[in-house]
Parts: sequence; structure tokens; C-alpha cells
Amino acid sequence: MNPCNDFGLIGLAVMGQNLVLNVESRGFAVSVYNRTASVTHDFLAQHAGKRLQGFDALADFVASLCRPRKVQLMVQAGAAVDAVIEQLLPLLEPGDIVIDGGNSLYTDTERRDAQLSAKGLRFVGAGISGGEEGARKGPSIMPGGPASTWDEIRPIYEAIAARVDGQPCVIHIGPGGAGHFVKMVHNGIEYGDMQLICEAYALLQAAGLPAAEIAAVFADWNRGELQSYLIEITARALEQIDPDTGRPLVDLIVDKAGQKGTGRWTLINAAENAVVVSTINAAVEARVLSSMRALRQVAATQLPGPTPRLNMAKAQLVAQVHEALFASKIISYTQGLDLLRTMGEKKAWGLDLGGIASIWRGGCIIRARFLERITEVYRADPSLANLALAPYFRQVLGRAQQPWREVVALAVSAGIPVPAFSASLAYYDSLRSARLPANLLQAQRDFFGAHTYERIDRPEGQFFHTNWPEVID
Repeated sequence: MNPCNDFGLIGLAVMGQNLVLNVESRGFAVSVYNRTASVTHDFLAQHAGKRLQGFDALADFVASLCRPRKVQLMVQAGAAVDAVIEQLLPLLEPGDIVIDGGNSLYTDTERRDAQLSAKGLRFVGAGISGGEEGARKGPSIMPGGPASTWDEIRPIYEAIAARVDGQPCVIHIGPGGAGHFVKMVHNGIEYGDMQLICEAYALLQAAGLPAAEIAAVFADWNRGELQSYLIEITARALEQIDPDTGRPLVDLIVDKAGQKGTGRWTLINAAENAVVVSTINAAVEARVLSSMRALRQVAATQLPGPTPRLNMAKAQLVAQVHEALFASKIISYTQGLDLLRTMGEKKAWGLDLGGIASIWRGGCIIRARFLERITEVYRADPSLANLALAPYFRQVLGRAQQPWREVVALAVSAGIPVPAFSASLAYYDSLRSARLPANLLQAQRDFFGAHTYERIDRPEGQFFHTNWPEVID
């Protein structure tokens, strides 16, 4: 063993274990600690011969690390992170680095950054995407925190990250909570992406396609411009046969979706910053509605509506749903990137949207072929106001809009809920509308609350109020 180890990790759940094995496989010596000592012992026994050291005492764990110490926490977001930090503080020295690799709320990261920096320590909030497989083979990593930490952790993170075209899928995102904020928005986009795929599945199912045929459709889409990790795993999930019944496994899964909160955090932040994320909002609400299964079972017997069936030639429907899915996916990313741009400017984080898109190309859950295009767009014009206005995406949206409209109209007519498709299309139409009915809304606000309004025939920034006629009850 080396006289000291290069990296320390606390929290040996599945993600933590896979990350440790990844780091060790890249030539680094790693110290590990877990609150339950037996987990540490079992892990080391399973991986004998590797450059791993486990410790039952946190003080011994800290003492084993080379200075400046690099300690990564892979524990549950929230109180558990604070508890571990409190235990670590007396054991660390000025300049040491504490890294939170969980899905923490970025404001918690900013609070911890201030707390540790006041003690001469350095704190990194690192978003990590890729799940268990990514942690082991190469995730996308989004580290924030003081710029000085990047020089220290860069050799390790660049070694363990996924690679695309020879480039590691990790960059220093920015100061404070920037890394965890970008991971939060990444997860919001992921919510939108997953819901859109589910709506495409629902439409194909409503046309009578069995799971195996829908799987073949997704597999075919994964060979084209829709290629992505989520499309790929969708095809594989639809192919899976339940060994007990011989039926497609997906047909036996209860239609109740879970969530851990990052999508909801994205909505809250977007509302606070007046950024539209309607596709992500629709996706979060769809999960909430899915969880209300008991109520839906009752309502299904009482609320009237059409039978959810689509009578259309398979090839035509598949082609139209492809276009609707691609266009809506572009809108989901557009909204997420708009939130990143807005918060990046507000917080002076200096976010590099092209760089962020580039590290999402590999390792992470939302990796997709068209992220190459997004990377190119923002590298060509870092100040782009809206992704949909970039020539390539403008062309795709123009090409797709008619089938997109037809798919949404068909779904509405057949009573098939497609909230994310619909929200995406409404965003597109609102964005391209030179005049919206908000003029009437402002008249209403001035009528009941004297909130004033601007006029199209007067200079911008001048406000007016009308003495509206009194309403007599």
C-alpha cells in the first residue's frame, strides 16, 4: 500500500461501491468508510487484491488520505450529508476537500460551501449521472465549488468519467452550488424525456401494437436521430418477457411512477426565476397523477369520454409519433437550457452551455445523439437566447410541426392523455406568436387591481391606467 491514499469515499451503497471500483481501476489508491462496518468488511472481502483500504473509525479513514485530503460523500441527500460533515470537521485540516456526490439541493450545497470555507476547507457539490453502470464504467460528472478544487480533483474525475471522442465527460461547472444546480436541471430534462417516451408508447399501444412491435419501433428509432440511452432501454424493457406468465413484463407493471424530488425542485426554481419549463412540469404532474391510482380506478368508471383507440396505418402513425417525439424532446432541452442560462447569469456562475451539453453526450441518463448538435450550437453562439432559434433546431421543428399537431389532435380526440406532447407544442406556438392574448389579461389586472399596462402606440416602459366602468352586482 502507498503511505497515503489518493481518494476517500464515505457511503458504500451500490453507487458508492461502483464509484470506488472505478477510481481504483484507474490507478488510484482508495480509502473507504461506511457507517455500518460490516458493509465495509464485506466489500473489501469481495474485492481482495485491489488498492482499497477500509476503516471502522472515521479518524483512521481521514488519517489515511494524502493531503490535501479528498473525501467524497455518497450518502442520502439532506440531513445525512450534514451529519457526516459534522463528524468530519474536527478531523480535517485547512485546504482539505469535501465532495458531496449525491443529488443534493443546490441551496444546501451553497450553505455547506459557506460553512466549510469559513473553516478553511473546500467544498464541492458534484452531480453524477449514469446510475450504477455509469458509476462503475464512466459517468457524466458535474462538479461545482471553488476553482482551486478543480486542479486537485481533475486527474481523478477525468480518469473515471465517460469519454466521447476522446474527451472526458466532466468539466468544472462553476462556483458554489453550480454543479448540483446543473445536475438538478439535467434530472428535470430527464423527467421530460421519459414522459415523452411514455406518451409515444401510449399512442402506439392505442393503435393496437403489442409490446414486441413497439419495442421494434423504438429499436429502429435508436438507429437514427432519436438515438439515446433512454430510447435504447425503452426498447429493451418492452422486449422483456415475464418468466412466470410468458407475457411482456411491462404489461404487468403497476402504472404508478415514483420520484425523488429533483424534478419538483426544477419546477420551483423555474417559477422563482420566471422561466417556462412546461414540458418538465407536465412530466412531474404526470407522475403525480399516476400515483393517484385508486382515484383513477374509480374515475375510469364514472367520467365519460372516448375509447382510447387510434385507427391509423401503422407506418403513418409511427412516422408521425417519431416527429412529435423529436420536436417535443427539443423543447424539453430548450426549456432546461433556458433555466441554466437564466440562473447562470443571475448567480454569475459563468455556465458554459456548450461545455455542459458536451459532457451530457456520454455516461449520463439523458445522453443522446442530438446533444452533439446542442454542443455545436452553443459553441458557435454562446449567447444564443433560445435553443429553438438555432438554425438546425428551427429546421427540425418546422419539419416536424404538422405531424406533431396531428398527433396531439389525434390523442385529444381519442381521449389519450399526452400532457408533455401538448405542453411542448403549446410552448412552441406561444414562442412563435408575435402577439398573445396577454393584452386582455393586463386589461383585467388593471380593471380589478389598477396594475397598469403598456400601449403598443407609446414608447416601451410607459405605463397607463384606465378608470374602468364600475361593475354593479
